[in-house]
Amino acid sequence: MKLKEKIEAVRLRKSGKSYSEIRKKVKVSKGTLSLWLRNIKLTSAQEKRLYVTLRRRNAYKGAKVQQEKRIERTKQIITEAKKEVKYLLKNPLFLAGSMLYWAEGAKRGEQINFSNSDYRMIKFMMLWFRKICKVPEEKFRIKLYIHSLHYRKDIEKYWSELTAIPLNQFQKTYIKPTSLRHRKNRLYDGTCAIRISNSDLFRKIKGWRIGLLDEFKV
Repeated sequence: MKLKEKIEAVRLRKSGKSYSEIRKKVKVSKGTLSLWLRNIKLTSAQEKRLYVTLRRRNAYKGAKVQQEKRIERTKQIITEAKKEVKYLLKNPLFLAGSMLYWAEGAKRGEQINFSNSDYRMIKFMMLWFRKICKVPEEKFRIKLYIHSLHYRKDIEKYWSELTAIPLNQFQKTYIKPTSLRHRKNRLYDGTCAIRISNSDLFRKIKGWRIGLLDEFKV
């Protein structure tokens, strides 16, 4: 019997160490360790500490597994999206919308967000999201940003009709205070942000962008 190792293992267990912590210092099998330590009782404080440590370790392992799955799924979606570029290039709507999103759209956070104050730009991108990205109608969210000087009661209705998105899918309008007293641009209707919560579509758009760069050898 490894008397020296057993004495050390017993000492560590009595101090409240877990089996995995003990095995890092005492090189014996888990079965041997269980046999040596089976009669040692831990205090309630020690048991609580081991329970919390185990939960944290399991939570970390779970998060790590999910991270690896997310990375692998992202790679797969981007790879497939890159392949799609060759035949999608035949569609001018695809190319124009991809370039506009590349220039004006969100690139981080895996949240799709395209903002502009030009109503024609918004209408065009709504068409792109619907026809090219195949976004279901219920997935669209609209957020408006406007100075208090330019705000009017029918502003949400105006953008709702323009985007064909119902008002119940509008997020709260952000009204920015201003020190100005007179409206400088009577045609200004604020900035409209199209928001879509879809990580896979965000990755696909990224794949299209990479595919376009590859296609044009940029």
